[in-house]
Amino acid sequence: MSGDNAVTDTADKPQMFTETPEEREFELRAAVGAYWSGGRLLIGMFTFLFASLAFAYFYLRSNNAGQLWRPGGITAPTGIGGAIFAVAVASSLLAIYGQGRLRSGSTLDWEVSGWTAVLGGLVAIGLQIWQLTQLPFFPGSSGYASCFIGWAVMNIMLLVSGVYWLETNLALCIRLRRLDAEDGTLATSVGPVAQLFRANVESCTYFWGFMAVVGGLFWVFFYLI
Repeated sequence: MSGDNAVTDTADKPQMFTETPEEREFELRAAVGAYWSGGRLLIGMFTFLFASLAFAYFYLRSNNAGQLWRPGGITAPTGIGGAIFAVAVASSLLAIYGQGRLRSGSTLDWEVSGWTAVLGGLVAIGLQIWQLTQLPFFPGSSGYASCFIGWAVMNIMLLVSGVYWLETNLALCIRLRRLDAEDGTLATSVGPVAQLFRANVESCTYFWGFMAVVGGLFWVFFYLI
């Protein structure tokens, strides 16, 4: 009977499974790859969104039905548009510079650059919203006006996404400052948490670079040609 009880007790106890170092390494690589893939997928989604706007822009511009593409040569306020473009590009360059400094081992430089980029992104968002109140045309009054309103809304979405992503990384950095000093900082540690953090920052930085490219292209479309 005692033997039966022992067998029963052993069967009732939950089996403990432990991961091997190889399994943990595989899971870490998979998580890092997920950040890489997720960031590029997000860029791809926004690319299709802006590609549809670019198609509408060039189609309406080339068709120019009833000479209503851009009657009277109307243009959105160029000063505000130039300021939005300049601030957004400068912020993107700061984010890229900060990520380079993080790779070099300087977490502080990345934080300073990151918070400055976040501030610049918020300024660009505010300018874009303000510009919508200063337009010399009404939505739908022409092909140019329709495309520009679509661009302004999409640009706000793009900037908000980039600012939010970068701000969450900066907030996470503050929370993770208590890493074991012997393991190094977030910029130098080989621990899983630090590696995942750096992968997240790298994907975010690529997104900010994409923001700069998109901003430059559509600035040319709406103000220069």
